[in-house]
Amino acid sequence: MRSAVGGVDHYYWYVFWISCTFVATLIYSLYYHSSNPTNPEHFLHITNSHQPTSCTGRYIFIHQLPPSFNSDILSNCCKNLSNATTHTCLFFSNSGLGLPLDDDGDASSGWFNTDQFSLDIIFHHRMTNYECLTSNSSLASAIFIPFYAGIDFACHQWGFNTSVRDFLSMEVVKWLASRPEWEVIGGKDHFIVAGRTTWDFRRIKDDEEAHWGNKLFLLPEISNMTVLTVESPPWDSIDFAVPYPTYFHPCNNNQVMSWQDKVIGLARPWLFAFAGAPRPDQKDSIRQILIEQCRSSVNCYLLDCVSSPGNCHSPTRVMKVFESSSFCLQPRGDSATRRSMFDAMVAGCVPVFFSSRTAYEQYIWHLPSNHSLYSVFIAEDDVRNGNVSIEEVLSGYSEEHVRNMREEVVRMIPRLVYGDPRVRVEGFKDAFDLAVDGVLRRVERLRKEVKVMHG
Repeated sequence: MRSAVGGVDHYYWYVFWISCTFVATLIYSLYYHSSNPTNPEHFLHITNSHQPTSCTGRYIFIHQLPPSFNSDILSNCCKNLSNATTHTCLFFSNSGLGLPLDDDGDASSGWFNTDQFSLDIIFHHRMTNYECLTSNSSLASAIFIPFYAGIDFACHQWGFNTSVRDFLSMEVVKWLASRPEWEVIGGKDHFIVAGRTTWDFRRIKDDEEAHWGNKLFLLPEISNMTVLTVESPPWDSIDFAVPYPTYFHPCNNNQVMSWQDKVIGLARPWLFAFAGAPRPDQKDSIRQILIEQCRSSVNCYLLDCVSSPGNCHSPTRVMKVFESSSFCLQPRGDSATRRSMFDAMVAGCVPVFFSSRTAYEQYIWHLPSNHSLYSVFIAEDDVRNGNVSIEEVLSGYSEEHVRNMREEVVRMIPRLVYGDPRVRVEGFKDAFDLAVDGVLRRVERLRKEVKVMHG
C-alpha cells in the first residue's frame, strides 16, 4: 500500500513538474516573440494578422461591365502594343502577374515579372476572390467598377487623337449613369482602380492632339466616386494612392514569413544603393547628382540604367541590388513616385526619400504616419545645392538605428504587396485588403453625409 501511495505521490510530482516546465516554456516563448523582432512570426501575426470577420458592412457588388471595358481592352492592347521587345501579352498573363520568375517556371513560387502598371488586372482578379461579394447591389456597402482605365490609357495614348483616347472613358460613365445602382446615391458608393498615376487621366486641353493623357478623372461622374491610383494629386479628394505592384505575390502567410525571415537576416555589404537613370530632360532632377555621389563612393552599389539597361529590366538583378544594401535612394521618377521604392522595401532596404510627394503625402492607408520609423528624408534642395553628402548622412546612423528601421520595413512587407489574385489570399492583410478597407470607410462616410443632406 505504501508503495502504491508513493507511486501516486510520484505521479503527482511528475505532473506538477511537467506543468511548471510547460508554463515556463510558454512564458519564455511569449517573451521571446515580443522582444525578438527578427522572428518572422512577429512581423506577420502581430502586425498583419488577418482573422476571418463578419461580412456586415463589407459586402461589395461588382458591376458586370460589357467586355469592351476590360477583356477586350487586353486583347486589343496585345495587338497594338506587343512587339519583339515589349511582349505586352506576357505581362497580362497569370491574372496580370506576368511570367513566373522561378527558373522552372513554377507559378506557385510567389515571384513574377510583374509590370508596374498592371494593377487594373490584378485588382479585378483579386476582387473576384473577395470573401464578401454579393450579387444583390442593395446589400452592398460599395460597388466596384472593373474598367481597365490604365490599360486603356496605354493602349491609346501613342498615335491616337484625343477623341479616341477619351472614347471608352466617355462610354463607361454613360453606361454607369444608366444603371439603377448609380441612382441610389449618385455613384458615391462606386469605386474604380486606374493603375497609373493620376496625371494620365487629367488632360485639360482638347485642342492639342499631342497633349498628354485622357480626361477620365475630369468627367463629372467620376468626381462622385472613389478612385485608386498609384499616385494621387495633392489637391483632389477623390484620388487615393495605393502601392505599385511589386514582383512578389504570396498566396499564403507561410510565403510571407519565409521571405521576411530571409531578408531580415541578409548580409548587406553596401551602405546605400541607387538603381535608375538620370533625367536630363527634367531641369530640377537630382538623379545625376545622386549617381555621381554613388559612383564616387566605395560604399554605394550603383545599377546604372543607361550603361546597363538590360540589368534594370531584370527583376532578379534589381532585387539583388536592394537585398545587399542597407539604404536605397528613391528620388522622383517620371513623376513624384516610383515603383522602385516598393521593390526596395520588399527587399528589406530602408528607403531614402528626397520629396514628401514620393511617399509621405501618398499611400496613407499603407505607410506609417511616423515616417522616421522606416525611412530617411534628405531635402532635394540640399542635394541640388551641394549642401549635403548622402554618404555622410547615412553613415551617421548607428547600427542599432539602422536595424530598427529595417525591422520596421520588414514588418510592413505584407501591407505593400498584392497577394496572388488567382486564389483567395488568407492569413495576412495585403495591399489589396487595406485598399478595400479604405474604400469602405470612405463610402460609409459619404453615405452619412448624403443622409444628413437629405434630412
